[in-house]
Amino acid sequence: MKRLFSILAIACIMAFSTVNATTNAYTVEAATTAVTTSFQEDETPATADEEKSFTQVVKERFIEGGPFFMGIVLLCLILGLAIAIERIIYLNLATTNSKKLTANVEDALNSGGLEAAKEVCRNTKGPVASIFYQGLDRADEDLDAAEKAVVAYGGVQMGQLEKNVSWISLFIALAPMLGFMGTVLGMIDAFDKIEAAGDMNPSLVAGGIKVALLTTVFGLIVAIILQIFYNYIISKIDSIVNDMEDASISLMDLLVRHKK
Repeated sequence: MKRLFSILAIACIMAFSTVNATTNAYTVEAATTAVTTSFQEDETPATADEEKSFTQVVKERFIEGGPFFMGIVLLCLILGLAIAIERIIYLNLATTNSKKLTANVEDALNSGGLEAAKEVCRNTKGPVASIFYQGLDRADEDLDAAEKAVVAYGGVQMGQLEKNVSWISLFIALAPMLGFMGTVLGMIDAFDKIEAAGDMNPSLVAGGIKVALLTTVFGLIVAIILQIFYNYIISKIDSIVNDMEDASISLMDLLVRHKK
């Protein structure tokens, strides 16, 4: 949890610094463009757009989308990425070479007994080693007790692997919905302007409709980015869980042979 808050704090500081810098840069750029245009009226906007980089275009579109909904969509991206990075780090650290661990535990059982095998598990990180330790710790009682301990602690470890993952799925659903809401509100505002003007002038509402659609675009982009991370995390969890199940079966086979 401390790692999550640290990553979140860094991500928030970087994001808000980027937004402030983008806003200031866009303001200066807009002022410079206005002054230059006053002296060079024959310059076409198409040439200026062609000179802009992709990053500049994204920044300008983000600012045009409005601070409220675009800020909330950005917050969803920051929180989702913070949780995703924390989970990826945790899952990579939780990955264990179960075959090597099983071989080491078997050698320790044959040479030094249960205490030596438990020492091997204590010196190994990851959920597989923790499950092995719980099973070995109750192997003195009987095999049924060891099996129940392995199953129970396996459920605990699975919960640790899936911790906070549901928040990523929430942000995946929330970001495009916020974008759609911004679009709907923007369309309502555009029709209010038409009603107030009493005239169907395209230039009157084109800007409002464009801004409204930008919120949907950025909401979908955030959802796509987080969906990629989410699928990777889920596949990683499934791989670790399958490894835990196979290792648990191997452990019970070792204990059966050791009892004989």
